[in-house]
Amino acid sequence: MSHIKRSALVHYSPAEMYALVNDISAYPKFLPWCKSARVLGQGESEMIASIEIARGALNKSFTTKNSLRPNKKIVISLVDGPFKTLHGAWTFHQLKRADACKIELDLKFKFDSGLVSLAAKPVFSQIANSLVDAFTKRAVEVYGERG
Repeated sequence: MSHIKRSALVHYSPAEMYALVNDISAYPKFLPWCKSARVLGQGESEMIASIEIARGALNKSFTTKNSLRPNKKIVISLVDGPFKTLHGAWTFHQLKRADACKIELDLKFKFDSGLVSLAAKPVFSQIANSLVDAFTKRAVEVYGERG
């Protein structure tokens, strides 16, 4: 099983960063590998969403159930897709400054098939490793440069 853990200190509040990560339908606007993203269902404390990845020869889609703790945490669980296992969490920690937080992504995944894993694992690992940076850059685009 692959395990990716990334974090960053940012000059944005947990609420601002949570809003960006939770806005799944906006992913294709700023994540170049995201061909499509849509919310299939949403309640107060959870969301079901589907994301289609297209990068090089890789074209896969997957669906997750996201348990929501507004402005604090998003827990990701696999519903359907090419994974045997996919689970993780985005966590948003308030720092002493009101307009700053630490964002963390902790993600574990294993592909369902050995052949799919050979082709997809390096690409998915690269994508997952770039997510914290991508959302940090998105915050600058949406909220402006701070710090």
